[in-house]
Amino acid sequence: MLSVNDLEKSFGSIRAVQKVRFDVKKGEVLGFLGPNGAGKSTTMRMITGFIAPDGGTAEICGHDILKDPVGAKRCLGYLPENAPSYRSMTVTDFLTFIAQVRGFRGAELKQRVDAAIERTSLGVAVRQTIDTLSKGYRQRVCFAQAILHDPEVLIMDEPTDGLDPNQKFAVRQLIKSMAKEKAIIVSTHILEEVDAVCTRCVIIAHGKIVANGTPEELKKKDPNGHLDVVFRQLTLTPEEQAENEKINKKILAAADAAEKKEAC
Repeated sequence: MLSVNDLEKSFGSIRAVQKVRFDVKKGEVLGFLGPNGAGKSTTMRMITGFIAPDGGTAEICGHDILKDPVGAKRCLGYLPENAPSYRSMTVTDFLTFIAQVRGFRGAELKQRVDAAIERTSLGVAVRQTIDTLSKGYRQRVCFAQAILHDPEVLIMDEPTDGLDPNQKFAVRQLIKSMAKEKAIIVSTHILEEVDAVCTRCVIIAHGKIVANGTPEELKKKDPNGHLDVVFRQLTLTPEEQAENEKINKKILAAADAAEKKEAC
């Protein structure tokens, strides 16, 4: 349903994304992982048409994002980072506007808006303006606009970043409820997201893919099965790993010294 083929993007001398290639099938929830600045959001923005790639392309349900961008976007739902919206609008007005942009009219428009509100549990907030909502509810509103047209492919950039545990749980349950029907990408740097919702992971570092496999396959790269250890090994350069070791030793030494002082 989604095929990413050798996407590239540079900003001046910085090669942000380098020959990124992967596929996502129906029923998969792909965790697109990487540290801050790895190229995750840039890749998402190219796939969704927000920025043009310097090289490569992607296909969404058979529609090339460069040759047929409108056809590709009809099959795509996108939840951008930080859940942008028109905050002076009420929830209902905003979702009605999005439905109109998507080409819905009359009874079908109302049905789409009502269904999105029900699926994202926004009923208690429909008359509120978006700027009065909590961050969790604003995230739900943006989620609702992403699924309003029932897209076959859903892309979410940091969908739970900054949310409290209850809000994270609610968003993850929404993702799980749609997983069988769609091809889903969850871009994140939160490793707990992998075990919570993902069936497969792609890890990107310094603009390049460094791993592609199921969570279980990736965990096998560490003798103790710790994904955080594997993540550090794959995303840090040898110099960065050495620097991290120095910092960890200093922290442990300081903790030891404080413990001895307290014991005295």
